[in-house]
Amino acid sequence: MSKILWKPGTMIYPLPAVMVSCGATPDEFNIVTVSWTGTICTDPPMCYISLRPSRYSYGIIKRNGEYVINLTTKALAFATDWCGVKSGADHNKFTEMNLTPVPGEIVKAPLIKESPVNIECIVKEIKVLGSHHMFISEVVAVNAEKELFDERTGAFRLFSADPICYTHGKYYETGKLIGKFGFSVKKKKV
Repeated sequence: MSKILWKPGTMIYPLPAVMVSCGATPDEFNIVTVSWTGTICTDPPMCYISLRPSRYSYGIIKRNGEYVINLTTKALAFATDWCGVKSGADHNKFTEMNLTPVPGEIVKAPLIKESPVNIECIVKEIKVLGSHHMFISEVVAVNAEKELFDERTGAFRLFSADPICYTHGKYYETGKLIGKFGFSVKKKKV
């Protein structure tokens, strides 16, 4: 066997690298970069983010009970990283990264205008897990750029926005299409 037994850890990669915006008023608006995020239910639409309680955004999200997951792109890679290593206690991340806060449809937390997709979330439960606490949340609105929809078919084309992902401390561009759901069982034309 050519495998190495490694210490238990977080080896489920790649993950999305997202910017989470929070705050109910402009004076507390902030952005935190998160990779511990994902979908947990379709109906109702539910997702999660996991944050360390020491993060500046943790208190803002806990207090307001809402946030926005902003998907990131190659063009946003620098801001995505910067918003993850700098603290909102010391920096106005929107201003310093030239990002634009815009109102959401449902939540008070701002959307990041430059992000191609903004997912508005309301916290339903906070699960204390250890180093991170999980904010289990309901998706209450999704805002996506018109350009990401095929005019003819209405199909959503996120890959045309050049999304990025995170793998073990590094950011990567996403790759090329190798199949779609169900391709392994699709009947071949005769």
